[in-house]
Amino acid sequence: MDKTLINIEELQRAAGNISQEISGINVRHFKRIIEKPFLKTEKETTTILLGGFTTRHDYFVRAGIEGLGYKVQQLPTPNIEAFHTGREYCNNGQCNPTYFTVGNLINYLHQLEAQGFTKKYIINNYILVTAGACGPCRFGMYESEYRLALRISGFDGFRVITFQQAEGFSQVKDKSGLEMNEKFFFGIVIGIVLADILNDIAFKIRPYEVVKGAADELMAEATEEIFFSILKKQRLLNNSKRNSLYSLLADQVLSTVYTDVLKIIGSKLRQIKVDHLRQVPIVKVTGEFWAQTTEGDGNFKMFSYLEKEGAEVLVEPISTWLLYLLYDVNQYMTDRRGLPGVSANKLNYLKKKVLIKLGELLLTREYNRFRKQFNYLPQPLTNQYLLEKLAHPFYNTRAKGGEGHLEVAKSIYHTANNLCHMVLSLKPFGCLPSTQSDGVHSVVTSHYPDMIFLPIETSGEGEINAYSRVQMALTDARIKCRNEFENALEKTKLSVEAAKEFISENTQLQSPFYRIPKMKGVIGRSANLVYHIKRLMK
Repeated sequence: MDKTLINIEELQRAAGNISQEISGINVRHFKRIIEKPFLKTEKETTTILLGGFTTRHDYFVRAGIEGLGYKVQQLPTPNIEAFHTGREYCNNGQCNPTYFTVGNLINYLHQLEAQGFTKKYIINNYILVTAGACGPCRFGMYESEYRLALRISGFDGFRVITFQQAEGFSQVKDKSGLEMNEKFFFGIVIGIVLADILNDIAFKIRPYEVVKGAADELMAEATEEIFFSILKKQRLLNNSKRNSLYSLLADQVLSTVYTDVLKIIGSKLRQIKVDHLRQVPIVKVTGEFWAQTTEGDGNFKMFSYLEKEGAEVLVEPISTWLLYLLYDVNQYMTDRRGLPGVSANKLNYLKKKVLIKLGELLLTREYNRFRKQFNYLPQPLTNQYLLEKLAHPFYNTRAKGGEGHLEVAKSIYHTANNLCHMVLSLKPFGCLPSTQSDGVHSVVTSHYPDMIFLPIETSGEGEINAYSRVQMALTDARIKCRNEFENALEKTKLSVEAAKEFISENTQLQSPFYRIPKMKGVIGRSANLVYHIKRLMK
């Protein structure tokens, strides 16, 4: 007993000595670096760099910002060299989107140097604009990692300007050369929506096109047409006196600028002939936001790999994430309503709720208006409150970070509604929110035994192992698709030859925009088409 007391006294004395030693040390706490601001007087001489989405998304976002009078350049799609550069200059333990994006920026700046520009010129005449956030995800650390890596790589002082995803449509700072106002964000949102539509169409046509490459050729033309449409529209808005969000929304709702362009594009795409009798398994891609979006080495070029293996890729529109942000704010307000210290102003509360609902309705409305020009071929945006209802029994929808409950919800939604043969979840190594989702999926798959779910952690290396795992799951998806097709032939008493002959006589069935009615419990287009042909014959 006495010995125990003596030990405790010794520990207390030791702790006191350490405390005295620490008090004599000049402690330097971390403080955010105060950057040189981007001033309005520098607008004409400064180039804004941006990147992080798909090539088409970045291109359309560039048009939305460039139309407001800025000089804009998009960064290339990050590759494996960018990953190694990021690993060289960043801290250990970052998720691979950090390494890829930071390394991609540094490599681009080195390319500018190779063209003859000095470091001083680059630092003074280029800036990076990117999204920022906070929360349990490592995404909140990206901004500091950018600055650390830039400083170590010799570009100390290079300006990184962030806009916060959850701070609304007006983040204007006094004397700032980048006015992050309603017009700025409006151009970004429109660019994202239009890129979502085109990307979706391309993925739905390519696996079935009769002439290989026909879709990509016309899509390249369509991309340029939309880019200049956004650019022209933003220039008109920039020169107008309509500055409020309401006037911009009213202008968008009444305008036919984009629908007219999409209608022309749709008429060209209708010329592509498709063969929907091909037994193509449909793969729904979910996961962490960046990993499921990028088109390069960041996810092992998984989209192109799946298409080479004969699959149809069902990508997630970035517009879904915009709806999720609105949903998240709405739920946050609902949960905090009536708590101590929270404003009890009922009128202010209702006003904000109405604005959020208006945003959800308008975004969905415009998305559907654009889909209509392609006979609703692109998939609709999924209702966030339905996704919450599906996920909550398995994953608490108030748990934040990454895509939260969305990974679980999307898997259930696309499986229960027979929209895909397989769910592929892509995420960076060690991504906490996605790892939680993977654990929950073990329970989800026990409730949905038909679900083929495959999680893949991505990094700079290991693509062979990833491809091998995807190949095994894809084999099951192919069998599932083939069985559907054979069952359809058996039940309808049709032969493949008879179906092909009917299609050749009814050329409208060869259009990529022909809407094939879905049979209950049937996923694949080929099987659904067989049932449809039988009904048409009758």
